[in-house]
Amino acid sequence: MEYFLLVVGLVLLVVGAESLVRGASKLAVAVGISPLVIGLTIVAFGTSAPEMAVSVVSGLGGQANIALGNVVGSNIFNTLFILGLAALIAPLVVAQKLIKLDVPVMIAVSILAFLFGLNGTIGRLEGVLLFTGSIAYTLFLVRQSRRETQAVQAEYAQEYGAKGPRSWKALLRDVLLILTGLGLLVLGSKWLVDGAVAIAQKLGVSDLVIGLTIVATGTSLPELATSVVASIRGERDIAVGNVVGSNIFNILAVLGLSGIVAPSGIAVSSQVLHFDLPVMVVSAVACLPIFFTGSRISRGEGMLFIGGYLAYMAFLIATVRAG
Repeated sequence: MEYFLLVVGLVLLVVGAESLVRGASKLAVAVGISPLVIGLTIVAFGTSAPEMAVSVVSGLGGQANIALGNVVGSNIFNTLFILGLAALIAPLVVAQKLIKLDVPVMIAVSILAFLFGLNGTIGRLEGVLLFTGSIAYTLFLVRQSRRETQAVQAEYAQEYGAKGPRSWKALLRDVLLILTGLGLLVLGSKWLVDGAVAIAQKLGVSDLVIGLTIVATGTSLPELATSVVASIRGERDIAVGNVVGSNIFNILAVLGLSGIVAPSGIAVSSQVLHFDLPVMVVSAVACLPIFFTGSRISRGEGMLFIGGYLAYMAFLIATVRAG
């Protein structure tokens, strides 16, 4: 039964995220929001909706290990596996100027999460600071988007649609998509967390390991689909921007809100502090030289990223067996 809950929960999360992003994107275009802003905010953040739902539900339910493992594991998966796979499909030429601003932000918030965890808990105050940062970051993106090149603007307009009037029936359909997506996310997250906890207890492994692996990979499926499809279509800015934006949102908004709602805060275990969080920081820092030296992620670098993720997973599995 627990495996059924896990699988169905994952399916509902992915379908819910897709419904939410589709409805929100169309509604934003209808009210005149730039497609670039939609791509950098609604889509990047919307693909992180499963992480948000799972971590908040886990935080409220007292499963802090799943809440933290989900965020840390998702960011590692996004950076190493998704970017690596997208680069293998087609070398990613990162032309968007915003990426050169966002990558340092991603590194900074990754380090901040590590520093907040040094005392063993990410509490309500740290959560408020992180969540406030997500609001400031979003406002910054909207302001900076006005300075983007016509080529980048055109790429996002092609993907998310040009501005234009829509009928009231179309607007109603967009609202229903959003509401349906939110409902599926709430239900899917509860089933996923319940299934993950049951599996962890059955296999005798910690909630943290389940959160870092199965849950983190599952909640990152929307990012995986978005970036891979964008890479196949040649929409390189979208492929990279989705991952970077989602990673920032995971730490600032998802971890921040989880820290706010968790009754006793998010406990940071010794393993996370001394291994998983440093891996998350290192994987973020690894993007910096690649993005700035020629603004290109080659197939060879993509293979290195994927190799790094496989090595990380191998270590987790070895740790579980040793335990």
